[in-house]
This record gives sequence, C-alpha cells and structure tokens, in this order.
Amino acid sequence: MFSICPERSCDVAAIDALLDEVFGPGRFARTAYHLREGVTPISELSFVAIAEGKLRGSIRFSPVSVGGREVLFLGPLVVKQEDRGKGVGVDLMKRGLKAAKATGAASVLLVGDAPYYARVGFKPLGRGRIIPSGPIDPDRLLALEFQPGGLDDLRGPFTSLLAASPV
Repeated sequence: MFSICPERSCDVAAIDALLDEVFGPGRFARTAYHLREGVTPISELSFVAIAEGKLRGSIRFSPVSVGGREVLFLGPLVVKQEDRGKGVGVDLMKRGLKAAKATGAASVLLVGDAPYYARVGFKPLGRGRIIPSGPIDPDRLLALEFQPGGLDDLRGPFTSLLAASPV
C-alpha cells in the first residue's frame, strides 16, 4: 500500500535521487528537461507516493510556453522500478491532474509514451501545431483537455517559460 501526498521540501533530495536512479544523467539532455530547466515546479501540483515511510514515486507540473501562452507541462513522473505495474504512476497522475484541473487550466501537455498516458485520457496532439525548441518525437507529444476547446488555439513555438519571457 502507498499513499499520495503533497510534495514537501524535505522530499526534494529523495526525488532527485529517484530521478537519478530511474532516468540517469542522460535525462538532462532531453528537450523535456530543457523546457523545465530553471523553472520551479508548481508546488500545489507536486505530489509524492509514500509506502512504509519511503518515497516510491513523484509527479510534478511546470509552466511552459506555447505560442506565448502559459500552459501546464506534466513531468517528470517517476516511480521506483520495483513499484512499476502497481498503479503508483496512474494514481500520482490522477491526483496531479485533479489538482491541475481545479486551477482552471484548459489543458496539460507532456512528452511520453502514448499507450501508458492514455490510461488517464492523454492523446497525441498531432503534428505541426506546436514547434518544439528541441528534438521531440511528435508522436510522443501528448495533451489532455480539461475544458472543451482547451487545445483549439494551442499553436506555435513550444519553449521554456523562461525563454518566452522578455529579458
């Protein structure tokens, strides 16, 4: 059994260690990480899975820019290897997405495996609408619409919120 709780500042080191363990240092080269680089995850949308007093998984959301519009970006989602297939990741997503929807956000984006994320409603966004700031397989760019039409005007450059901000 595990419980899903809001992330606390004392969880950060354990989350970083879990990210290192599961994804390794190569994750820093991925475009999805560059989109979040230097941007603080949204604290009220950051959750952890705890079992027997130990961190078993984590989910975070960060703001990104698409066509100059701020959009929620899910990730990273990480679960300890031995806990995969037990519903930890799906439960983290359900909790995080419920909180994200409550903010009034129209939609959420992520880069990931379509069959896995389809479990909670994500679908491929489609090619050509969004221009990533780095290499992203267009079939792995997924979206979940909270409000009808929440994805309709989502077009343009997909960049870090920092890159979209005036200097």
